[in-house]
Amino acid sequence: MGGGGDVDGVRAFAHVKALVDLGPRPPGSEALEKARLYLLAELKKAGLEGERDPFEGATPIGPIRFENLLASIPGESPRSILLAGHYDTKLFEEFRFVGANDGGSSAGLLLELARALASRGKPRATIRFAFLDGEEAFREWSGTDSLYGSRHLAARWKKDGTLANVQAMVLLDMVGDRDLQIVGETRSTAWLRALLAQAAADLGHGAKFFKRQLALEDDHVPFLDAGVPAAIDLIDYSYGPPQPGGAGAWWHTAEDTLDKISAESLEVVGDVVLRALPRIEERVLP
Repeated sequence: MGGGGDVDGVRAFAHVKALVDLGPRPPGSEALEKARLYLLAELKKAGLEGERDPFEGATPIGPIRFENLLASIPGESPRSILLAGHYDTKLFEEFRFVGANDGGSSAGLLLELARALASRGKPRATIRFAFLDGEEAFREWSGTDSLYGSRHLAARWKKDGTLANVQAMVLLDMVGDRDLQIVGETRSTAWLRALLAQAAADLGHGAKFFKRQLALEDDHVPFLDAGVPAAIDLIDYSYGPPQPGGAGAWWHTAEDTLDKISAESLEVVGDVVLRALPRIEERVLP
């Protein structure tokens, strides 16, 4: 497993476990606030100052208080690469949903990437991190009932000028599946997918990336729509036994538990992102 400035899958898995141990973590819940405090404390240990980005959103179940968490590693250039993932879990009333992969894996790996990158010293491009709240729909997925955190942050950053410097976004979502198969998400930017595919091949993980093509709406879409030049969604949508409609059988079920994910898969995705980052920098810096 990695150490120092490398991704350590065991560390990432420990973060996922700490979050899962809090139980279901839907937006507005006490458990999600505990998750926020955990993430902020771990960012501080890594030497990063976390910023709380609270806002209220109108949802089909009434107004909800959401909160993104932000951090950054200032680079030699203000041009930035955004690494992001959601940390909420979908609200289910009929069963207990702890979201080990869907909400847990993205937050745990993003935290470990922040630690690894912070330990490497000053990057060329500024690296931004966004732990996004409210990715999931409360009722039925729609343009207004989904992606609350990313829609808010893209609009906020467009208004205050931050977005003008965001040149590329790498989104993590469901990246811990023991049987890892990252889909080729078709809204994602082709050159970013090519760089990540090359990084995966270099590391001997090419068979786990982009073998299946699928169009998905996810937290990268509001940023693309707001004008970010390039974004990619790294997501394993084949989570569990195949079923009609494309998603695996464990997606959005009580079966999304820690035993279905692995430290090895988290490390594979993290290593591929780290391997690709210098090439992404080359592409986005003048």
